[in-house]
Amino acid sequence: MKRGALRSGEKGRVLVAHTLRTENALERMRGLLARRPLEDDEALWIEPCPSVHTLGMRYAIDVVFIDHDGRVRKVVEALKPFRFAACRGARTTVELAAGVAGRLGIEPGMVLAWQEGKP
Repeated sequence: MKRGALRSGEKGRVLVAHTLRTENALERMRGLLARRPLEDDEALWIEPCPSVHTLGMRYAIDVVFIDHDGRVRKVVEALKPFRFAACRGARTTVELAAGVAGRLGIEPGMVLAWQEGKP
């Protein structure tokens, strides 16, 4: 996985300094399965990914669905274990610790971007 940061807008402020980005189908399929819960300053960027599940997970997560233009289409807060979520038109999914999306003010219409390397 690549390391980078989640930013608001293309050159905006850093929202999550430690963001991993999947690079292949195997990493996308694994996602957060069999991993420790994310910390508040961590995220997982999965692309392409218009839907997620939390089957086999032991903790809830926030899920942010982003379209081709980087615009947030939908935010699912505290998706519990053994649930599904999807968004028509989404290209990317960002997974965060439960409650983080709200604290960061992430909402539909906002533009998010991933930046490779250290912020």
